[in-house]
Amino acid sequence: MRVAKEQVDVKLNIPGAIIRQRKDFGDASGLGKISGEYFSLTAGVDTTPIFEGLEGNQCQCPHWGFVLRGRITTTDAEGRQETVSADDLFYWPPGHNVRVDSDAEIIMFSPQHEHDVVIDHMREMTKA
Repeated sequence: MRVAKEQVDVKLNIPGAIIRQRKDFGDASGLGKISGEYFSLTAGVDTTPIFEGLEGNQCQCPHWGFVLRGRITTTDAEGRQETVSADDLFYWPPGHNVRVDSDAEIIMFSPQHEHDVVIDHMREMTKA
């Protein structure tokens, strides 16, 4: 789910502060500890080969995040694609691959245990 900043409802607009809120932005119940993550990604990165061997050959961890700069396209198990870019909030449900369209920096929040499994797998797949 991609949401542009302009599509996030303004709940409070006072001198010095604008507060926006998007309700029902994914469900984190039962996921335990959450990790905060900062990713710097180079254009051309594609997770498809390094996710091979994971369930469905995809990341099975949900992520909530914000794009600081760049553009990223995800593909789900049904082949649907969604592109996020600077100033977008996003929710990536389990079952996705990622392609970096232009150099990007993102902040993500992920269930710690589930994402550790994926990150450990990626580290193993990229050993020289």
